[in-house]
Amino acid sequence: MNITTKLDHELWHNMQDPGAYEWWYFDGEDTESGLSFVLIWFSGFPFSPYYTNHYEKWKTSRTSSAPLPSNYSGFSFQLYENGHEIVNFIKEGRQELFQSSITDIGVTFEKNRFTHNALRDEYTLDIDFSFPARQKEITATLLFKVRRRIIYEKKDTNNNGRVPLHQWLLSVPKAHVEGTITITEQRSGTFRSIPVRATGYHDHNLGAVPMQEYISRWYWGRAFSRQFDLIYYVVYFKNNDYQPLALLVLHDNLTQKVIIHDTVSFRESNFRSGLFSPRHSRDLDLHYENIRLKIHHDRVLDAGPFYLRFTSAISLQREGQEIEGIRGISEFLNPQRLQSKFMRFFTCGRIWRDGKSSIIYNSYNGFKRSLDWNNQ
Repeated sequence: MNITTKLDHELWHNMQDPGAYEWWYFDGEDTESGLSFVLIWFSGFPFSPYYTNHYEKWKTSRTSSAPLPSNYSGFSFQLYENGHEIVNFIKEGRQELFQSSITDIGVTFEKNRFTHNALRDEYTLDIDFSFPARQKEITATLLFKVRRRIIYEKKDTNNNGRVPLHQWLLSVPKAHVEGTITITEQRSGTFRSIPVRATGYHDHNLGAVPMQEYISRWYWGRAFSRQFDLIYYVVYFKNNDYQPLALLVLHDNLTQKVIIHDTVSFRESNFRSGLFSPRHSRDLDLHYENIRLKIHHDRVLDAGPFYLRFTSAISLQREGQEIEGIRGISEFLNPQRLQSKFMRFFTCGRIWRDGKSSIIYNSYNGFKRSLDWNNQ
């Protein structure tokens, strides 16, 4: 796993290799209102059961047609309020729904797009989609104003660097986000307009082969506090001979100094698992010399066969000082669960594949729509 912060790596790489993937991730959190959201654009949706099935058929010579990543493009939008899901939308489709450029930063999927203003160093996100399975329409305009970038680069040295390309671009460690999200009920026409003033984060991932062929599991998280902002990133590889990668980024808001450690010791504990949640650690411990970070995955915001998203309680020890009460967002991913055809069946309940009907997708969203109605 290579790590970089170079802005030009934001550009679409137009990867053609079967199983390749690329995504652009944005999130925002308003701790005062309890609002948080995640937006992701994909070219080669790595978690798509449709993409995985096509790839496996091609790899085992059951079809001569290799999967083109852009034919499995997608967009997702998740909205949470006080720990409860409000919107959980994932749609994927053929390359005609996706647009990007190898010269300008920005991506479009249907009517959902983001662009980058280089002079102002800010991102504009324009969202407009219909969610018929839950009878909602969502529009939004969000402005991500970059508050901080950092300079850092690390190459994957496993096997002397002779490894498949996987890259994490830590693009925007912190941004100020403002705008409006509007949710319209299709049946009644009633709508809710939600003002957004949040703290945001943005990164960009890509890989030349399917994640499950190289990565065993990863943890990621970020948190903002009065004194310190932090990001951690831990990746375990499928080949046990390869050294895991752990990165800790600390920004001291009092001195404006950035501290980056990439030789961090890492310990997992308090493991949990379930039929639809992969085995994961609820408590993490990152340690480097006089710095120690303890993370407790407090509340599950979103769960899937291979993925978990949490609110986290974090404590930081540094130079004899202990700071508690830091709140953040954390994620866990186990790509190897994508190899399970049983789990792929249930993953189809979360993903709307354009032009393809799915009984489990309609059933899952019908249940969620009924639950939302009961809570009104």
